[in-house]
Amino acid sequence: MTKKIVITGIGATTPIGGTARDSWKALLAGESGARSLEQEWAAKYELPVTFAATAEVPAADVLARHELKRLDPSSQFALIAGREAWADAGAPEVEPERLAIDWATGIGGVWTLLDAWDTLRERGPRRVLPMTVPMLMPNGPGAAVGMDLHARAGIRTVVSACASSTESLVNAWEHLQDGVADVVIAGGSEAAIHPITIASFASMQALSRRNDDPAIASRPYDVGRDGFVMGEGAAALVLETEEHAKARGARIYAELLGGAITSDAYHITAPDPEGSAAARAMKAAIEQAGAALSDVRHINAHATSTPVGDIAEYNALRRVFGDGLDDIAVTATKASTGHLLGGAGAIESIFTVMALHERTAPPTINLDEQDPEIPLDVVTSPRELGDGELIAISNSFGFGGHNAVAAFRAV
Repeated sequence: MTKKIVITGIGATTPIGGTARDSWKALLAGESGARSLEQEWAAKYELPVTFAATAEVPAADVLARHELKRLDPSSQFALIAGREAWADAGAPEVEPERLAIDWATGIGGVWTLLDAWDTLRERGPRRVLPMTVPMLMPNGPGAAVGMDLHARAGIRTVVSACASSTESLVNAWEHLQDGVADVVIAGGSEAAIHPITIASFASMQALSRRNDDPAIASRPYDVGRDGFVMGEGAAALVLETEEHAKARGARIYAELLGGAITSDAYHITAPDPEGSAAARAMKAAIEQAGAALSDVRHINAHATSTPVGDIAEYNALRRVFGDGLDDIAVTATKASTGHLLGGAGAIESIFTVMALHERTAPPTINLDEQDPEIPLDVVTSPRELGDGELIAISNSFGFGGHNAVAAFRAV
């Protein structure tokens, strides 16, 4: 028998807010988290892109000094989001052996790794910190959350590029269905705004180069889109069965109906232009939800603001929904937050959950002239979603051809 899985807590630190609620408010207000980089290395290396969507609230403003010293920035963000989500859920009383973590990252501790390499070259092996490996491990962020909350039912980490944290949600749903835990914290984090990643993404022509006006650089579906904006941060969701949540009197934001994962097997960076595997993921997620295609009234699209990617996702959406796509309110929240890579799916799932909880679709900013090849009903100002049955999906697609889709229902 399929169990109902619900979301009872949310937490985040993003380019537009230091908490999940602040990020949601900023999203509704149409704010942008993209800003010029003030670090000296942006000029030192003569990078072609000199802006990114950095976290609005530095981790140093939130965490203790010893936590900052022993955690990579990706783990720092994870700890902030995880703690907020746990508190928001009412700090459930659950046995450690019944609490699990499903976390994700796309890159992991890149700052720790490359700083340690610089130290080795410049100062020798004895100056390399003993905590270097634990700090750079991709599973470090999930481990930080799990140890902080004493989760002993398992701490799992997904590394599937930009699909990672949506995949972690799908895994959490499955783990709760299988009964391996009573409560699962699912999420993702990324802290990869580093000269090497900016140089690399810029080299492959993936980043926007609107250095003169970062706030309008991320513009999904616009005819003038020229690439994505790198973002950083983390997001976490507390998940549990409806029975468990009601037994403890928890507030429920929305129901996670399930999800699906597929792969393109097409190209290491480019999406399949036909979107066939992405379409299969959407169809499978909706079928698992026991819903009809016509029940879906809102989509939080992957929509990174790249010329090729946005069209590929549109093709996939049209494959799934046909003419019915014209009646679905679509939002591309990366226009505000930039692209959090492995953390993107988690924060976008929170935005989807909040859209259902408040029955309001958030806006897509910077859409001045919509690409005629992408005739979607794009939400450009907060829009009420109305009463009755309300289902939404959140899409995430990543390098390597990873596709992950999560489906949610308003309660």
